Amino acid sequence: MLNFNKNEFIERRRQLLSKMQSNSICIVPSATLLTRSRDTEFSFRQDSYFHYLCGFPEPDAWLILSNSAEYRSGLCVLFCQGKDPSVEMWQGRRIGPRVAKRQFGFDIVFDIEDLDERLFELIDGHDQLYFALHEYPESEERILDCLAQLRSAPKQSQRAPASLVDSRVILDEMRLFKSTYEVNIMRRAAEISAQAHIKAMQFSQAGRFEYQLEAVLHHEFAMQGAKHPAYSTIVGCGDNACILHYTENSDELKAGDLVLIDAGCELQGYAADISRTFPVSGAFSAEQRELYQLVLDAQKAAFDCIEPNSSLSKANRVVIEVITTGLLELGLLQGSVAENIEHQHYKAFFMHGVSHWLGLDVHDVGNYKIDGRDRPLAPGMVLTIEPGIYIAHDAPVAKRWRGIGIRIEDNLLVTAEGHEVLTLGVPKEIEQIEALMKQSNLES
Repeated sequence: MLNFNKNEFIERRRQLLSKMQSNSICIVPSATLLTRSRDTEFSFRQDSYFHYLCGFPEPDAWLILSNSAEYRSGLCVLFCQGKDPSVEMWQGRRIGPRVAKRQFGFDIVFDIEDLDERLFELIDGHDQLYFALHEYPESEERILDCLAQLRSAPKQSQRAPASLVDSRVILDEMRLFKSTYEVNIMRRAAEISAQAHIKAMQFSQAGRFEYQLEAVLHHEFAMQGAKHPAYSTIVGCGDNACILHYTENSDELKAGDLVLIDAGCELQGYAADISRTFPVSGAFSAEQRELYQLVLDAQKAAFDCIEPNSSLSKANRVVIEVITTGLLELGLLQGSVAENIEHQHYKAFFMHGVSHWLGLDVHDVGNYKIDGRDRPLAPGMVLTIEPGIYIAHDAPVAKRWRGIGIRIEDNLLVTAEGHEVLTLGVPKEIEQIEALMKQSNLES
């Protein structure tokens, strides 16, 4: 586990304050516990924006930042749950205001019970209020009530902000570019996830079940310090792999089928996102081999596009051209490459985009276009490259091609020199996969 770096979060808050208009206040609530059933809750997962700015891991907290003239270097205030031995005995230890101030670098920390009293005076006198509009309905209602009170306050010295500004405009742009600290966490998350994929490949054999491979993945995540997956794990065997977000993971693995796994751990809030496809029996059939190699060739072609000043749209176009050309050569499409691309006939077999941003969310924040134009890639961005081919059991093609779903997905960091593939730890060449599967079968 990588050490918590208080200064990293202090610097992020400083950057946010510097990008806000002068005499502004920003409010960011934490996540709250969600009921799973009756009196039990889901495992707590912190709000990504809140985590990004302070790393404080508990629910029912508020972060408030001000750059008013009164505070020359900015003011950072946290409201959190107070210490309560009787509650902590049942529900677990709380950090509490005193330790939170020291450990996380806040200027002031109040008990959350003081929020209503303090919120009024903290907002008073600022010109703008930064808040993620419609992101936190309960907190937003509380803030709007406070603004209404300020506007109707009898004392003329009290003043509500004149405008509300969506804080995500600034924060999404900040989150798009990863620091060295973030990259190190994501690199480790990728390593853990790669090792989990290898374990799942080694465990796979006919007669076992998709949910058992899912269990192998999650066990390896947890054993390496990543307690939770970053998203719902996909383990799809045979035709199930043609369902893009298949998560039932309930069917038996069958000899001769491929199994598609899309899984990644979450480490200190950051996601990995890897897809691999491999044969249950350890060897690709001729049809599986041809389609798999086509997807792999498309991914490699996209990799060549990932460098500063290139774009994800360029990578997507390259993938479409490679896949369309290959499908024509295999007889799965008819006509010319240009005609099939123009009319998007390839979408019968490749229907999703080739990439997305990656970070605190598996589909992370950040604009893909600027002023209507493709955004140039730049160092510090982290993204996925994930081409695929999916031929459903009822597709209008020869029977030998049906029921094959393939996706290969890796995580890339854009660097000054080009890119770094963070997820090379799990094999994807046909020979590597077959060798790994053969060795696993011999050992079992």
